[in-house]
Amino acid sequence: MSAVIQNKQMKSRSSKKFEKKVGRFALYFVLAIFVLFFLMPLVVMLIASLKDLDEVRNTSIFAWSLNPTLQPWKDAWDSACVGIDCVGLKGFYHTTLIMVIPAVLISTLIGAFNGYALTKFNFKGSKLVYSIILFGSFVPYQAVVIPIAKSIGWLGLADSLYGLVLVHVVYGIPFTTMFFRNYFISVPQELIKAAQVDGAGFNRIFFEIVLPLSVPMIVVTIIFQFTGIWNDFLFGVSFTSGSNTPIMVALNNMVSTSTGEKPYNTNMAAAILAALPTLVVYFLAGKYFVRGLMAGAVKG
Repeated sequence: MSAVIQNKQMKSRSSKKFEKKVGRFALYFVLAIFVLFFLMPLVVMLIASLKDLDEVRNTSIFAWSLNPTLQPWKDAWDSACVGIDCVGLKGFYHTTLIMVIPAVLISTLIGAFNGYALTKFNFKGSKLVYSIILFGSFVPYQAVVIPIAKSIGWLGLADSLYGLVLVHVVYGIPFTTMFFRNYFISVPQELIKAAQVDGAGFNRIFFEIVLPLSVPMIVVTIIFQFTGIWNDFLFGVSFTSGSNTPIMVALNNMVSTSTGEKPYNTNMAAAILAALPTLVVYFLAGKYFVRGLMAGAVKG
């Protein structure tokens, strides 16, 4: 009798192991499909960027180049036509960095300050203020283009990088405030009260206690803002022109240039060059982004 019971138990364990293996295989299979789905465009672009135009025209998009060349990358960097100027993308890298860095830092600092004030100093009407700020997160870009254009025109910042920095700062504040507000909820209120008992003021508590504790959320916010502002097209094309245009607008102007034969290999290289900073940020800091979100962005 005991042998029969043991036999049934062994069969049950074997069946569970088999089901577990099947489930794991199905999970990996689905994940592999998603990986291929997201990587395939990048692979196709990379292959095309290493071919000359004859190979691009006469071979499959998945066929590796028999004579790989970096000339399309060189052309995309310093001689491809962006509109009517054949200057490549190199100058627009500098322009975009000048715009992105202050926009990211200022919006992050203001968001941290707002989140700190809204959670640790519950003044009358703080929830209403937060609701109004949060509303800005759901306003679509297209709905605010005309009001923003009138505002930066009134400020004398039209068609300048300063105006574009201001736009990204203002539009980024709702998101950064939301991130930090949700993160600061988890910071013990007793810590703030103890600092106040020791005589620390509003600014000192923020810069010497709260801000050092929020490094994970600072990383999350910087990555979020950097990728969003770097990849922005609508604000860039609406509020700048000429040498002040950010790189995504320059890429669009390069691809849209209609004179002569379409240099698909150069266009593919240019697209990868334009996306390269955000790809680098993702690969270097992607795990910190996830850890920061897990540390508090989903709370509250």
